[in-house]
Amino acid sequence: MSKRLRYETFDAVRGFAVLGILLMNIVSMGLPSYAYVDPSYWGAEGPVDYALWGVMYVLFDGKMRALFTMLFGASLVLIAERAAARPDGRGPAATHYARMVWLFVFGMIHAWGLWYGDILVQYAAGGAVMFLVWRWRPRALLILAAAMLIVQLAMNYGHHYGLATTRAAAAAPGATEQAKQAWAEMLAAEVPDRAAAEREVRLYRDGGFAEAFEARKPMTIVFQTLLLPISLPEIFAFMAFGMALFRNGFLTGSWSRRAYWSLVLLGYGVAAPLMIPVARSIAAADWDPVLIPITDAGGLILRPAIALAHASALILLVQSGAARGLVERLAAAGRMAFSNYLGTTLVTTTLFYGYGLGLFGTLSRAELYLVVLGIWALILFWSKPWLSRFAYGPLEWLWRSLAQGRTVPLRKLAIAS
Repeated sequence: MSKRLRYETFDAVRGFAVLGILLMNIVSMGLPSYAYVDPSYWGAEGPVDYALWGVMYVLFDGKMRALFTMLFGASLVLIAERAAARPDGRGPAATHYARMVWLFVFGMIHAWGLWYGDILVQYAAGGAVMFLVWRWRPRALLILAAAMLIVQLAMNYGHHYGLATTRAAAAAPGATEQAKQAWAEMLAAEVPDRAAAEREVRLYRDGGFAEAFEARKPMTIVFQTLLLPISLPEIFAFMAFGMALFRNGFLTGSWSRRAYWSLVLLGYGVAAPLMIPVARSIAAADWDPVLIPITDAGGLILRPAIALAHASALILLVQSGAARGLVERLAAAGRMAFSNYLGTTLVTTTLFYGYGLGLFGTLSRAELYLVVLGIWALILFWSKPWLSRFAYGPLEWLWRSLAQGRTVPLRKLAIAS
């Protein structure tokens, strides 16, 4: 396979990932925060909404984030290798950490200024650590990934155990007021009450920038002080997994068609069906917060197989030579993944917040996915024409220029000259 086709394959998978991650992010962008976990909390108006929750939970929830994280780990290796190959450059370490510093800055602006669900800060923190192992061989990286997933599973079980034992103590005959109060406080921390949701909707929908910041601030604090540290093992795992998959040729389309078909069958034929009873158990328990950490653990075990099935299906499409127009547009979207990720937030917050159209909390889950289709069309429409004239996406260019401490040429004509 030619070098051009290898990179096109990698970029097409990345383009698919940046489109797919919006399937889950759109819920947090357009509805109160806990609706991401529990569709009955807000935005589910009928069986179609619940059916969509089930489909998204089985096939995409966590899987697209996993794939996006794998691709970040792969990009880390790719950029480090390129830096190492330039004898007149700053070297892999200086190049990488300059990029991570600015990624952290972008992430903080994104989280505090636009949307609390930012993942760039997590990637900057995870990338700072994972650079230490970028030269490892695939086998060692896969062992590290497995170890980090075990750590994440243990943390999930610990969370479940704390919730279950606290609730049991509060429900036991003769339970003390202290035990009941402890459970009430823990439950309130897990599931915001209706008043909190209504406040969130009011601030986002009816207010301006200041009110949106007031609504966003508590969730941003939770994400960056609580969720970020406990999610790092998963981040490390999938970054390591992505590094290994880049080194062994999976992400560049170097495997045989038979190998990719095997992963498609494993993901869609085994892992996805196993996710169905997990989703049913959550719904049957009415999204019991004590059950969620355990079902998340089950999903974490099955997540890599489904994520790789998505990637494998797309790689098979690239290898077949079919749908060239779609593949080229996906690859362009992937080359501009940073611009498209942040650009999506700009579009959605303008649609949903009061300083824009003020649609926050007014659309059902099904209606949110109509917004997703529109944004997908926009991403696929603009990315390829932009790259026909420019060497980088606008934010990729800004990130590269800041990391290198100089203004990098943007127009292809200027680079050629």
